[in-house]
Amino acid sequence: MILTIVLILVGYAILIKGADYLVEGASSTAKKYNISNIAIGLTVVSMGTSTPELVVSLLAALNGQSDASFGNVIGSNNFNLLFILGVSGAIYPLSVLRNTVKYEIPISLLAAMILFLLVNDIPLIQGDAARLSRGDSALMLLFFLAFLFYVYRTMRNVSNPANDPEIKLHRISVSLGLILLGIAMLVGGGKLVVDNAIAMAQHFGLSEKLIGLTILAVGTSLPELATSTVAAYRKNTDIAIGNVVGSNIFNIFFILGTTGLINPIVYNTALNFDLFVLMLSTVLLIVFMFTLKKRKLDRAESLIFLVIYIGYTIYLIGTD
Repeated sequence: MILTIVLILVGYAILIKGADYLVEGASSTAKKYNISNIAIGLTVVSMGTSTPELVVSLLAALNGQSDASFGNVIGSNNFNLLFILGVSGAIYPLSVLRNTVKYEIPISLLAAMILFLLVNDIPLIQGDAARLSRGDSALMLLFFLAFLFYVYRTMRNVSNPANDPEIKLHRISVSLGLILLGIAMLVGGGKLVVDNAIAMAQHFGLSEKLIGLTILAVGTSLPELATSTVAAYRKNTDIAIGNVVGSNIFNIFFILGTTGLINPIVYNTALNFDLFVLMLSTVLLIVFMFTLKKRKLDRAESLIFLVIYIGYTIYLIGTD
Protein backbone atom coordinates (compact mmCIF):
# COMPACT_ATOMS: atom_id res chain seq x y z
CA MET A 1 0.00 0.00 0.00
CA ILE A 2 2.94 2.34 0.71
CA LEU A 3 4.28 1.72 -2.81
CA THR A 4 0.84 2.52 -4.23
CA ILE A 5 0.76 5.88 -2.43
CA VAL A 6 4.30 6.68 -3.63
CA LEU A 7 3.33 5.91 -7.24
CA ILE A 8 0.27 8.17 -6.94
CA LEU A 9 2.48 11.02 -5.69
CA VAL A 10 4.95 10.45 -8.54
CA GLY A 11 2.02 10.55 -10.96
CA TYR A 12 0.91 13.89 -9.51
CA ALA A 13 4.43 15.33 -10.01
CA ILE A 14 4.49 14.18 -13.65
CA LEU A 15 1.02 15.67 -14.22
CA ILE A 16 1.95 19.09 -12.87
CA LYS A 17 5.13 19.36 -14.94
CA GLY A 18 3.38 18.04 -18.03
CA ALA A 19 0.66 20.67 -17.62
CA ASP A 20 3.31 23.37 -17.40
CA TYR A 21 4.88 22.23 -20.69
CA LEU A 22 1.51 21.96 -22.44
CA VAL A 23 0.33 25.44 -21.41
CA GLU A 24 3.67 27.00 -22.36
CA GLY A 25 3.79 25.32 -25.78
CA ALA A 26 0.12 25.99 -26.59
CA SER A 27 0.34 29.65 -25.51
CA SER A 28 3.46 30.22 -27.61
CA THR A 29 1.80 28.61 -30.65
CA ALA A 30 -1.30 30.78 -30.20
CA LYS A 31 0.79 33.93 -29.98
CA LYS A 32 2.98 33.06 -32.98
CA TYR A 33 0.07 32.35 -35.33
CA ASN A 34 -2.27 34.99 -33.89
CA ILE A 35 -4.76 32.32 -32.83
CA SER A 36 -6.82 33.14 -29.76
CA ASN A 37 -5.90 31.36 -26.55
CA ILE A 38 -9.53 30.33 -26.08
CA ALA A 39 -9.40 28.42 -29.39
CA ILE A 40 -6.21 26.65 -28.29
CA GLY A 41 -7.82 25.85 -24.93
CA LEU A 42 -10.97 24.52 -26.60
CA THR A 43 -9.07 22.23 -28.97
CA VAL A 44 -5.41 21.23 -28.48
CA VAL A 45 -5.32 21.61 -24.70
CA SER A 46 -8.77 20.19 -23.93
CA MET A 47 -8.32 17.18 -26.23
CA GLY A 48 -4.84 16.50 -24.94
CA THR A 49 -5.89 16.61 -21.30
CA SER A 50 -8.99 14.47 -22.04
CA THR A 51 -6.96 11.58 -23.46
CA PRO A 52 -7.02 9.66 -20.12
CA GLU A 53 -10.85 9.83 -20.10
CA LEU A 54 -10.93 8.43 -23.65
CA VAL A 55 -8.66 5.49 -22.80
CA VAL A 56 -10.37 4.66 -19.49
CA SER A 57 -13.95 4.95 -20.82
CA LEU A 58 -13.22 2.87 -23.91
CA LEU A 59 -11.45 0.12 -21.96
CA ALA A 60 -14.23 0.08 -19.34
CA ALA A 61 -16.92 -0.25 -22.04
CA LEU A 62 -15.04 -3.05 -23.81
CA ASN A 63 -14.73 -4.85 -20.47
CA GLY A 64 -18.49 -4.54 -19.89
CA GLN A 65 -18.08 -1.98 -17.10
CA SER A 66 -20.69 0.46 -18.41
CA ASP A 67 -21.20 2.22 -15.06
CA ALA A 68 -17.50 2.99 -14.92
CA SER A 69 -17.51 4.18 -18.55
CA PHE A 70 -20.45 6.58 -18.15
CA GLY A 71 -19.50 7.48 -14.59
CA ASN A 72 -15.99 8.42 -15.68
CA VAL A 73 -17.23 10.93 -18.27
CA ILE A 74 -20.12 12.41 -16.25
CA GLY A 75 -18.04 12.52 -13.08
CA SER A 76 -15.12 14.10 -14.93
CA ASN A 77 -17.36 16.83 -16.32
CA ASN A 78 -18.73 17.63 -12.86
CA PHE A 79 -15.20 17.67 -11.46
CA ASN A 80 -14.01 19.90 -14.31
CA LEU A 81 -16.81 22.40 -13.89
CA LEU A 82 -17.20 22.56 -10.12
CA PHE A 83 -13.80 21.70 -8.70
CA ILE A 84 -11.32 22.74 -11.39
CA LEU A 85 -13.02 26.05 -12.21
CA GLY A 86 -13.52 26.53 -8.48
CA VAL A 87 -9.82 26.10 -7.72
CA SER A 88 -8.66 28.03 -10.80
CA GLY A 89 -11.00 30.95 -10.09
CA ALA A 90 -9.86 31.02 -6.46
CA ILE A 91 -6.25 31.31 -7.65
CA TYR A 92 -7.06 34.11 -10.10
CA PRO A 93 -10.51 35.39 -11.19
CA LEU A 94 -11.28 34.02 -14.65
CA SER A 95 -12.23 36.60 -17.28
CA VAL A 96 -14.36 35.04 -20.00
CA LEU A 97 -14.65 36.16 -23.63
CA ARG A 98 -18.07 37.18 -25.00
CA ASN A 99 -18.13 34.22 -27.43
CA THR A 100 -17.45 31.80 -24.58
CA VAL A 101 -20.49 33.05 -22.65
CA LYS A 102 -22.66 33.30 -25.75
CA TYR A 103 -21.69 30.06 -27.51
CA GLU A 104 -19.14 27.72 -25.92
CA ILE A 105 -20.63 27.35 -22.42
CA PRO A 106 -24.17 26.86 -23.87
CA ILE A 107 -22.72 24.22 -26.24
CA SER A 108 -21.40 22.31 -23.21
CA LEU A 109 -24.89 22.51 -21.69
CA LEU A 110 -26.40 21.30 -24.97
CA ALA A 111 -24.01 18.32 -24.97
CA ALA A 112 -25.23 17.22 -21.53
CA MET A 113 -28.88 17.67 -22.55
CA ILE A 114 -28.41 15.66 -25.75
CA LEU A 115 -26.76 12.86 -23.79
CA PHE A 116 -29.68 12.83 -21.34
CA LEU A 117 -32.21 12.59 -24.19
CA LEU A 118 -30.35 9.83 -26.02
CA VAL A 119 -29.82 7.50 -23.06
CA ASN A 120 -33.28 7.93 -21.50
CA ASP A 121 -35.40 6.61 -24.36
CA ILE A 122 -36.06 10.10 -25.71
CA PRO A 123 -33.75 9.67 -28.70
CA LEU A 124 -33.28 12.30 -31.37
CA ILE A 125 -33.03 9.34 -33.71
CA GLN A 126 -34.31 5.80 -33.18
CA GLY A 127 -32.30 4.09 -30.45
CA ASP A 128 -32.51 1.60 -27.63
CA ALA A 129 -33.86 2.52 -24.21
CA ALA A 130 -31.23 3.10 -21.52
CA ARG A 131 -28.45 2.43 -23.96
CA LEU A 132 -26.11 4.53 -26.05
CA SER A 133 -26.56 2.85 -29.43
CA ARG A 134 -24.30 3.14 -32.46
CA GLY A 135 -26.83 5.46 -34.12
CA ASP A 136 -26.86 7.71 -31.04
CA SER A 137 -23.06 7.67 -30.96
CA ALA A 138 -22.77 8.59 -34.64
CA LEU A 139 -25.08 11.55 -34.02
CA MET A 140 -22.89 12.70 -31.12
CA LEU A 141 -19.80 12.53 -33.32
CA LEU A 142 -21.58 14.69 -35.91
CA PHE A 143 -22.22 17.28 -33.18
CA PHE A 144 -18.52 17.13 -32.31
CA LEU A 145 -17.54 17.79 -35.93
CA ALA A 146 -19.92 20.75 -35.98
CA PHE A 147 -18.25 22.08 -32.83
CA LEU A 148 -14.80 21.78 -34.43
CA PHE A 149 -16.08 23.66 -37.47
CA TYR A 150 -17.37 26.42 -35.18
CA VAL A 151 -13.94 26.70 -33.50
CA TYR A 152 -12.22 26.78 -36.90
CA ARG A 153 -14.50 29.59 -38.08
CA THR A 154 -13.98 31.72 -34.99
CA MET A 155 -10.42 30.93 -33.87
CA ARG A 156 -8.83 33.83 -35.75
CA ASN A 157 -11.47 36.39 -34.85
CA VAL A 158 -9.84 37.17 -31.51
CA SER A 159 -6.16 37.96 -31.61
CA ASN A 160 -3.70 37.78 -28.74
CA PRO A 161 -1.98 40.96 -27.60
CA ALA A 162 1.31 41.18 -29.44
CA ASN A 163 3.10 42.47 -26.37
CA ASP A 164 1.61 40.04 -23.83
CA PRO A 165 4.41 39.68 -21.25
CA GLU A 166 2.91 36.50 -19.77
CA ILE A 167 3.53 34.42 -22.90
CA LYS A 168 7.06 33.36 -23.85
CA LEU A 169 7.56 33.00 -27.61
CA HIS A 170 9.40 29.87 -28.80
CA ARG A 171 10.29 28.54 -32.24
CA ILE A 172 7.39 26.51 -33.60
CA SER A 173 9.41 23.26 -33.37
CA VAL A 174 10.09 23.92 -29.68
CA SER A 175 6.45 24.86 -29.02
CA LEU A 176 5.14 21.69 -30.69
CA GLY A 177 7.73 19.65 -28.81
CA LEU A 178 6.53 21.14 -25.53
CA ILE A 179 2.90 20.37 -26.43
CA LEU A 180 3.66 16.73 -27.33
CA LEU A 181 5.88 16.23 -24.28
CA GLY A 182 3.24 17.80 -22.06
CA ILE A 183 0.47 15.59 -23.43
CA ALA A 184 2.65 12.47 -23.05
CA MET A 185 3.45 13.36 -19.44
CA LEU A 186 -0.20 14.11 -18.71
CA VAL A 187 -1.35 10.76 -20.09
CA GLY A 188 1.46 8.82 -18.39
CA GLY A 189 1.06 10.60 -15.07
CA GLY A 190 -2.72 10.28 -15.22
CA LYS A 191 -2.52 6.53 -15.88
CA LEU A 192 -0.09 6.09 -13.01
CA VAL A 193 -2.45 7.88 -10.63
CA VAL A 194 -5.63 6.21 -11.89
CA ASP A 195 -4.31 2.62 -11.89
CA ASN A 196 -3.07 2.89 -8.33
CA ALA A 197 -6.12 4.85 -7.13
CA ILE A 198 -8.43 2.13 -8.52
CA ALA A 199 -6.39 -0.52 -6.72
CA MET A 200 -6.88 1.39 -3.46
CA ALA A 201 -10.61 1.88 -4.11
CA GLN A 202 -11.18 -1.81 -4.85
CA HIS A 203 -9.28 -2.71 -1.69
CA PHE A 204 -11.94 -0.81 0.29
CA GLY A 205 -14.87 -2.38 -1.63
CA LEU A 206 -16.34 0.67 -3.41
CA SER A 207 -19.02 0.17 -6.13
CA GLU A 208 -18.23 0.45 -9.85
CA LYS A 209 -20.57 3.46 -10.15
CA LEU A 210 -18.89 5.31 -7.27
CA ILE A 211 -15.42 4.45 -8.55
CA GLY A 212 -16.37 5.85 -11.97
CA LEU A 213 -17.90 9.06 -10.59
CA THR A 214 -15.13 9.77 -8.10
CA ILE A 215 -11.83 7.87 -8.30
CA LEU A 216 -11.78 7.46 -12.09
CA ALA A 217 -13.36 10.86 -12.74
CA VAL A 218 -10.93 12.73 -10.51
CA GLY A 219 -7.95 10.66 -11.64
CA THR A 220 -8.55 11.14 -15.36
CA SER A 221 -9.31 14.84 -14.79
CA LEU A 222 -6.00 15.52 -13.05
CA PRO A 223 -4.49 16.72 -16.36
CA GLU A 224 -7.29 19.30 -16.66
CA LEU A 225 -6.78 20.28 -13.02
CA ALA A 226 -3.04 20.71 -13.45
CA THR A 227 -3.39 22.53 -16.78
CA SER A 228 -6.12 24.96 -15.71
CA THR A 229 -4.55 25.80 -12.36
CA VAL A 230 -1.16 26.42 -13.97
CA ALA A 231 -2.85 28.57 -16.62
CA ALA A 232 -4.73 30.52 -13.93
CA TYR A 233 -1.51 31.02 -11.95
CA ARG A 234 0.06 32.40 -15.13
CA LYS A 235 -3.04 34.62 -15.54
CA ASN A 236 -3.78 32.92 -18.87
CA THR A 237 -7.49 32.70 -18.10
CA ASP A 238 -8.58 31.91 -21.68
CA ILE A 239 -6.74 28.59 -21.59
CA ALA A 240 -7.85 27.91 -17.99
CA ILE A 241 -11.57 28.14 -18.79
CA GLY A 242 -11.30 27.03 -22.44
CA ASN A 243 -9.64 23.82 -21.28
CA VAL A 244 -12.56 22.99 -18.97
CA VAL A 245 -15.37 23.93 -21.38
CA GLY A 246 -13.63 22.22 -24.30
CA SER A 247 -12.95 19.08 -22.25
CA ASN A 248 -16.60 18.82 -21.20
CA ILE A 249 -17.75 19.06 -24.82
CA PHE A 250 -15.03 16.65 -25.98
CA ASN A 251 -15.82 14.13 -23.20
CA ILE A 252 -19.50 13.82 -24.13
CA PHE A 253 -19.55 14.24 -27.89
CA PHE A 254 -16.25 12.55 -28.82
CA ILE A 255 -15.36 10.15 -26.00
CA LEU A 256 -18.84 8.71 -25.44
CA GLY A 257 -19.56 9.00 -29.17
CA THR A 258 -16.44 7.00 -30.05
CA THR A 259 -16.95 4.50 -27.22
CA GLY A 260 -20.61 3.89 -28.10
CA LEU A 261 -19.82 3.55 -31.81
CA ILE A 262 -17.26 0.82 -31.08
CA ASN A 263 -19.31 -0.89 -28.40
CA PRO A 264 -22.88 0.26 -27.49
CA ILE A 265 -23.08 1.02 -23.75
CA VAL A 266 -25.89 0.11 -21.34
CA TYR A 267 -26.91 3.15 -19.28
CA ASN A 268 -27.72 3.04 -15.57
CA THR A 269 -30.55 5.56 -15.05
CA ALA A 270 -29.28 6.14 -11.50
CA LEU A 271 -26.68 8.33 -13.22
CA ASN A 272 -29.44 10.78 -14.19
CA PHE A 273 -28.93 12.51 -10.84
CA ASP A 274 -25.30 13.18 -11.76
CA LEU A 275 -26.34 14.43 -15.20
CA PHE A 276 -28.78 16.83 -13.54
CA VAL A 277 -25.94 18.11 -11.33
CA LEU A 278 -23.89 18.71 -14.47
CA MET A 279 -26.67 20.56 -16.30
CA LEU A 280 -27.66 22.70 -13.31
CA SER A 281 -24.02 23.56 -12.59
CA THR A 282 -23.52 24.65 -16.20
CA VAL A 283 -26.61 26.86 -15.94
CA LEU A 284 -25.16 28.30 -12.74
CA LEU A 285 -21.91 29.10 -14.57
CA ILE A 286 -23.91 31.03 -17.17
CA VAL A 287 -25.71 32.90 -14.35
CA PHE A 288 -22.36 33.75 -12.74
CA MET A 289 -21.28 35.37 -16.01
CA PHE A 290 -23.93 38.06 -15.44
CA THR A 291 -23.48 38.63 -11.70
CA LEU A 292 -20.85 40.69 -9.85
CA LYS A 293 -18.42 41.50 -12.67
CA LYS A 294 -19.81 40.53 -16.06
CA ARG A 295 -18.05 37.75 -17.97
CA LYS A 296 -15.82 36.91 -15.01
CA LEU A 297 -15.81 34.02 -12.56
CA ASP A 298 -14.86 35.76 -9.33
CA ARG A 299 -13.33 34.19 -6.23
CA ALA A 300 -16.65 34.20 -4.34
CA GLU A 301 -18.40 32.39 -7.21
CA SER A 302 -15.48 29.94 -7.48
CA LEU A 303 -15.82 29.10 -3.78
CA ILE A 304 -19.53 28.39 -4.32
CA PHE A 305 -18.56 25.86 -6.98
CA LEU A 306 -16.12 24.20 -4.57
CA VAL A 307 -18.75 23.97 -1.82
CA ILE A 308 -21.24 22.41 -4.26
CA TYR A 309 -18.66 19.82 -5.35
CA ILE A 310 -17.76 18.90 -1.78
CA GLY A 311 -21.45 18.49 -0.90
CA TYR A 312 -22.05 16.44 -4.07
CA THR A 313 -19.14 14.12 -3.27
CA ILE A 314 -20.28 13.62 0.33
CA TYR A 315 -23.75 12.72 -1.01
CA LEU A 316 -22.29 10.15 -3.45
CA ILE A 317 -20.26 8.44 -0.75
CA GLY A 318 -23.16 8.49 1.69
CA THR A 319 -25.60 6.87 -0.76
CA ASP A 320 -23.26 4.24 -2.19
